[in-house]
Amino acid sequence: MRANIVRHESMMVSYTVVNGWTVVEVDGDVDARTASMVREAVIKLIDEGHHHFVLDLGFVTFMDSMGLGVIVAITKRIREHEGSLRIGSVSGRILRIFDLSGLRDAYEICPSTEEATRSAPSLGNLAHWPHLSG
Repeated sequence: MRANIVRHESMMVSYTVVNGWTVVEVDGDVDARTASMVREAVIKLIDEGHHHFVLDLGFVTFMDSMGLGVIVAITKRIREHEGSLRIGSVSGRILRIFDLSGLRDAYEICPSTEEATRSAPSLGNLAHWPHLSG
């Protein structure tokens, strides 16, 4: 069952648990006004004991550098708890932001949330993050 965490006029964050993964679905804009809400929502889930995340960006209509920055910030927090992070359902427009920033290879990006949750999480897959190729 999907539970809402954040409701804002231009963005909503909800989550569900699938195969050991906490799937955080972001719907709307992730920008200077809303990025901190996404961060706080994930931190709340970490504090509640969730450590393995799929960040579903399939419904993100716009993301700026603040949005990308919040993904990096929550990655660090998840890593501190020996958790895992996959990113799923990324549109071409959002994927381009990862490309331009040089962070595409640092994340496990899956074409769908279903694919991202197909295998159960393993401990510490962020131990050597970032996984930048060079």
